[in-house]
Order: sequence, then C-alpha cells, then structure tokens
Amino acid sequence: MIIKSAEFIISNSDVGKCPKEPIPEYAFIGRSNVGKSSLINMLTNRKSLAKTSGRPGKTQLINHFKINNQWFLVDLPGYGYARVSKKEKKTFQKFITSYFEKRKQLVSAFVLIDIRLEPQKIDMEFMEWLGENQIPFSIVFTKADKLKPGAITNNAAAYEAEMLKVWEEMPNYFITSSSKGTGKEELLKYIDQINKELKNQ
Repeated sequence: MIIKSAEFIISNSDVGKCPKEPIPEYAFIGRSNVGKSSLINMLTNRKSLAKTSGRPGKTQLINHFKINNQWFLVDLPGYGYARVSKKEKKTFQKFITSYFEKRKQLVSAFVLIDIRLEPQKIDMEFMEWLGENQIPFSIVFTKADKLKPGAITNNAAAYEAEMLKVWEEMPNYFITSSSKGTGKEELLKYIDQINKELKNQ
C-alpha cells in the first residue's frame, strides 16, 4: 500500500464525537516515549502529522487521521506516563477504555513496545485486557535501529517466551525502526490485506 493522502480529522476525548464514517479503523497505542508519533509519521510519509515531543505523554486525546480516504489511523494517548497527575491518568484511562469498548469501526489495535526493554508489567497487563475484551491486536516493536540484528532476535524471542506464559500463541508482531523505515512495508501490507478482506465480506 502506498499512502497518498493522510489528513488530520479530529481530536477529542469523547468516543461519541469520533467520526461516524463506517470505514476501518486501526488504533496505535503504547507506553509514553515508545516512539509512537515517529512511527505514525514514518508510516504516512509525513514529518509532522503526529506531534513528536521530547516530553513523553504529549498525546492526550484520541486523534483521527484519514488515510487515502479509505481508513482511519487513530493515535491514542500513551499509558503509564509518570508525570501526569493521578486524576489525569484516570481520565486518560477512562476514555481509552471507552474507545476500545465502544468503537465499532475498530478493526485492530497496534500495541507499540520498545524492543530494547525486557517485558514490562504495564504492557503485559494492557495486552491481557485487550485479550479479555476480545479486541484484536498486533505488537509493533519499535526502535530496532538501536540494537544489532542478533539482539533484536534474542529480545523478540525473550518477549515471546514471556507472552506464552499467558497466551496460547504469540500475537502477530512487527519489528520497526522509524529512522530507518524498517517494517513500514510489512505493516502497511498487513493493514491493506485486512481492508481488502473486509471489502469482500
């Protein structure tokens, strides 16, 4: 898939105000500072479609971007950001939860995880919650350019071993690097494939 157009549509914290169009939606979410904005900009060939910031936790709303006039890419707030207040955290969590539970257009979530880190409790719990609520998702490992190929393989295998303690099988996953463009083709091909399958239903 080639992304020819990527248009910002709306930001809000109320699921009821999300776009009404019945087109497929893919939500990107992860811990703060995982490189989500950079990944979205890399996928869409835009330098500043999603706002990147040196300060984690910048995305605090549900952001809808219409891609090729055919599907929505949704940029969700990062979870686990230490520097926002507990009250703000609860609010974020509330509308993230509300989005996943109520959004009928959602086809799949992409959970972003820093490939350099060992499995984090907050990520594991979030994916378990998605599983319990029967929300399809894939894992997107980010920042692969920071490691050598052997370390990437080892870290992905270690993650899989940890996942298999809870899951019957490892969820679908992608290895990406925003600065190198790694994984871009595979991720977009995956979304394109699902969109084609939905059209044929």
